[in-house]
Amino acid sequence: MNRSKCWMLTLSLVWGAHLCCGMEHASAVDRPNIIFVFADDWGYGDLGIHGSSFCKTPRLDQMAAEGIDFQNFTVNHPVCSPSRTAVMTGQFPARHSVHQHFSTMAHHLRAGMPDWLDPQAPMLPRMLKEAGYATAHFGKWHLCNDQIPDGPMPPEYGYDEFGAFNLPSRAAEQMPTAETCSRAIDFVKRHKDRPFFVNLWLHETHTPHYPQAKYLQQFQHLDEQQQVYAAVVAEADAGVGSVLDALKETGIDEKTLVIFSSDNGPERTGKKKEQDDASTGPGLGSFYSVGEKGELKGRKRSLYAGGVRVPFIARWPGVIPAGGVDRTSVLTAVDLLPSLLAVAGQPLPSDYQQDGENIVPALKGEAFQRERPIFWEWAPARAHPETWPHQGMRDGKWKLLINEKLGRVELYDIENDWTETTNVADAHSQVVQQLTQQIHAWKKTLPTDPPAAALSKLRNDL
Repeated sequence: MNRSKCWMLTLSLVWGAHLCCGMEHASAVDRPNIIFVFADDWGYGDLGIHGSSFCKTPRLDQMAAEGIDFQNFTVNHPVCSPSRTAVMTGQFPARHSVHQHFSTMAHHLRAGMPDWLDPQAPMLPRMLKEAGYATAHFGKWHLCNDQIPDGPMPPEYGYDEFGAFNLPSRAAEQMPTAETCSRAIDFVKRHKDRPFFVNLWLHETHTPHYPQAKYLQQFQHLDEQQQVYAAVVAEADAGVGSVLDALKETGIDEKTLVIFSSDNGPERTGKKKEQDDASTGPGLGSFYSVGEKGELKGRKRSLYAGGVRVPFIARWPGVIPAGGVDRTSVLTAVDLLPSLLAVAGQPLPSDYQQDGENIVPALKGEAFQRERPIFWEWAPARAHPETWPHQGMRDGKWKLLINEKLGRVELYDIENDWTETTNVADAHSQVVQQLTQQIHAWKKTLPTDPPAAALSKLRNDL
């Protein structure tokens, strides 16, 4: 038996012992590296394996072939900043009063939210750093905004290194979006001999779009809109592939868990052909945002599946079974913190308020039955037929969407209606009542004001 096979066998035995013993502390040798790739505004249907009609994602398709394609994963908000808050804290973003994306202080005041995510909140990178991991963040930040001058920087959240854009405006510079993957690869190569955690948050496919000439040429057979979007997706796909290649080159491929997902569903196609951004520069606008959501209803800013159900691929050779497709395990973004800590052999803090679950059994290809409900809340800044739900939850097979001001309710049996086609609220009024009561009870646990430590001192000048 060669050394690689011996290592895989040993690791499998270790994992079996961990699951039997509740994932007790792992030794430094056993702990895997962790790379979490979070794309921006990708639709469920933007992957080749999910039936994209014009995008090509060969590296992500191959990643899925070498791992598991989870098709029942949702994020915990239909826009960026609160969705990312859920990943960082393992808690629903409303617990931190992060209700919409971080923007201007005036916007935050209207939304009843802080000016940045409170660094003193429970934080995944800090917990992993305390467990002995080298930690880094590369790519989009947006846990504050470049219009807020006095916001905290990534090291205050537990990162040893960072390169980012959408940072507070006091940052010396905003990292160019094209450097995201190369900076991550450099970090991986320098830390190959110790456990590391990398948050790799891609800019693609958020506006402005910055398509590269070589990818535009690859898709010159498409119309103008699809050509730009496919080029942007192809660049991100190649970037993820380059990270996977680096793991093999450094000999740590089998020691590394890699997860790919997106922060919310695809952006709506707009009329802007050009767009500027203070942190990333001028580029192409939402006219080219033609991402696909497959058969799902809704897009970004909607609590329908198309706004919150996104790609989720997990790969770890020798631990995660290759070639799996899982549409039954109900997974969500707040599950990442408890699960990655379990992988690292690090217990949750004793005073931690847990919203997520340990999904390690699902990652290993085993049966997983969710026990905790999933909650969503959304206060849209603009009216649209698909953004009317202000509250939502999933418990078991049921998903409820409500807007009590409008007196509107929809109920879906997700196990039998994955695309949320048939509203069965009238036929199951008792279920509607029970789930509505659960939402009311959950809302009572939420803060009424944002944390004072996450408010800019410049608010007094407004």
